[in-house]
Amino acid sequence: MVLMRIALGISYQGTHYHGWQTQAGLQTVQSTVEAAIATVADHPIALTCAGRTDKGVHALGQVAHFDTVAIRNDRAWVLGINSHLPADIRIDWVREVPDEFHARFSAIARRYRYLIYNQPLASALWNQQTTHCYYPLNETSMQAAANYLIGEHDFSSFRAMSCQSKSSHRQVQHLKISRAQSNLILIDIQANAFLHHMVRNIVGVLMLIGSGQREPVWAETVLLAKDRTKAAVTAHPNGLYLSHVFYPETFSIPAPTIHLI
Repeated sequence: MVLMRIALGISYQGTHYHGWQTQAGLQTVQSTVEAAIATVADHPIALTCAGRTDKGVHALGQVAHFDTVAIRNDRAWVLGINSHLPADIRIDWVREVPDEFHARFSAIARRYRYLIYNQPLASALWNQQTTHCYYPLNETSMQAAANYLIGEHDFSSFRAMSCQSKSSHRQVQHLKISRAQSNLILIDIQANAFLHHMVRNIVGVLMLIGSGQREPVWAETVLLAKDRTKAAVTAHPNGLYLSHVFYPETFSIPAPTIHLI
């Protein structure tokens, strides 16, 4: 039998899951998708993803791969797997890839988006898809602060204490803050890779600056300190979306078909 490598794009709402990674006794995205694929493949499989998301974090363009001896066309994989998944997880595309493709290590950049519902009162409809901020935020001040973080830096001040990465250096390729609607602020960030909680810790700093409690230059002060205790609290997970994972063109990995406002 020939072992084939299959890549797939996954979108999910992370509200009811304890993150991506399989954990004993807990419902996770990985274990749920693996069970669905195994039913279609008729053998156990193991998924490797581009980036493990935390509890409550969503994905518009997660990418994963698995190896299988099962022969199915792309449409059969998509329809078959989705028929065994809950409504808050969907396989958006499937394709066979060469053996050298690796969902995590072949990625050359990742893009996250963070959505803030900026209104005095919380929303019944957006309460799990955004982070609610009841005090006014100044997106111009937030952008001025964000500009200090663009480029290659030591992001030790923005990594979780439990982060296991050997290096704290990352290259932020863009970081843009915009008011998508009168009550929604969108933070769009792309980097070659991210540290654990890096996006949420950056958002925590930007929100404090946006509230007027700190000046924009404080973002640079925090960055240069290389000390997590000098930064703000970690922002909530429910406003965070893994929106796009980028790969070399030779792999022909499709772009996400779902977009956030």
